Amino acid sequence: MREIELPNGARIPKLGQGTWRMGEDPSRAAAEREALICGIDLGMTLIDTAEMYGDGATERLVGEALAGGRRDEVFLVSKVYPHNAGRRSLPAACEASLRRLRTDRLDLYLLHWPGSVPLAETVEAMEALVAAGRIGSWGVSNFDADDMAELVEAGGKGCMTDQVLYNIARRGPEFDLVPWLAGHRMPLMAYSPIEQGRLPDSAALHEVAERHGVAPMQAALAWAMRDGAIAIPKAGTVAHVRANRRAADIVLTAEARAALDAAYPPPSRKLRLAML
Repeated sequence: MREIELPNGARIPKLGQGTWRMGEDPSRAAAEREALICGIDLGMTLIDTAEMYGDGATERLVGEALAGGRRDEVFLVSKVYPHNAGRRSLPAACEASLRRLRTDRLDLYLLHWPGSVPLAETVEAMEALVAAGRIGSWGVSNFDADDMAELVEAGGKGCMTDQVLYNIARRGPEFDLVPWLAGHRMPLMAYSPIEQGRLPDSAALHEVAERHGVAPMQAALAWAMRDGAIAIPKAGTVAHVRANRRAADIVLTAEARAALDAAYPPPSRKLRLAML
C-alpha cells in the first residue's frame, strides 16, 4: 500500500475506508464489520468516521470491528460537530466518541465543517487533547482556501489535513485549495472519491479503465489518489472493499491523465466548495 506523510511525519495509507451510513441498518451490520476487517487485512488501515454518522451508530460499528485486537493496526479518524468544538464541549464530544469506538485515543480528530465557535478556541481545545494523549493530531473537513488561511491566522499551524468532497467530476478544490494545501505540506483527504458510484460516464474513463485492465470506478478512484491526495471510499461489502483495494495499485499514465483531463476538465475559475 502506498503511503503519504502528514506534516507531523506520520505515514498513513493513501487509500483508507470511509464509513458514512454504516451501522444505520442492523441487517447490514455483520457485512459492514466484515468489510472493515477485510480492508484492514488488505492494508487499508486508515478508517474515517464521525460522531454525526448515524448519530453515533457508525462509531459503534467501527468499535465493534476493532474489538478483536485490531485497534493498534489502524489509523483511526473521527470528526466533531462544529457546535461541539468549544473549549469545554470538545473534550466531552471526544470522550463520547472514544467510548463508542472502544478506544482510549484517536489518531486524528477533525472539525467536521466551519461553525460559529471561534477557530482559536477550537485550536486551543484540539491542542489540549493532543497534550492529554486523547488524540494524536487534528485537522479539519470542508474548509475552503479562505477558511484554511483563517485557521492558520487563528494559530492552527498544527492542522494535519483538510477532508473535502473531491473526485474526477468535482475538481473545484484544484483552483486554489489544492495549491494552498500543497504549499503548507498538508495532504488533501478526499471523501466520496467516486461520488458513491454515480460519477458521470464518459468514453475516456472507459478507455482508460480498459487500458489498465480495471473497471471505470477503479480507474476513477486511482485518479483521486494521484499526486498528494488520500482517498477514503466507503464500501459495505467484502467484494466492494477488494475492488477498491485494486485501485491503489493502479498508476495512471500521463496519456491516461491527459485523456481524463479532457473529459473532466479542471476548473478555470473559483468554485464554491461542494459538500455532501
